[in-house]
Amino acid sequence: MEIQNNQECFVQLWLRLERTRRLLGGQCKRFCIRNVLKSWFGYEANEDLVWEVCHRCEQEGWNELPPPSLYPRQHRELLRAIVSVKLGISYYKIHLKALDAAYSIAFPKSTPININKKKK
Repeated sequence: MEIQNNQECFVQLWLRLERTRRLLGGQCKRFCIRNVLKSWFGYEANEDLVWEVCHRCEQEGWNELPPPSLYPRQHRELLRAIVSVKLGISYYKIHLKALDAAYSIAFPKSTPININKKKK
């Protein structure tokens, strides 16, 4: 899968995250950042990649992740970190509105993410 900084790619990443959760659960493996990266990138997911992603999203690699459809904030930061590491761009250059809109497309029955909503 080619990773890009656009909404179409983000929808695929959200859906792939849910499929990976189910796959790891079926294999009796922990749904954590380390196992997600190894599942997605295989041998490319070395310790440096895992550390860089964990450092950027400020989470630990072995901690169990909740389902993405119920608790999207951790996964939002995880996807943001993965895209920034794989593209070699700043964590802050990820298109957040597209990432949040992609969540609503991937999980239409869930509450939308509105982290960057401006208050009046």
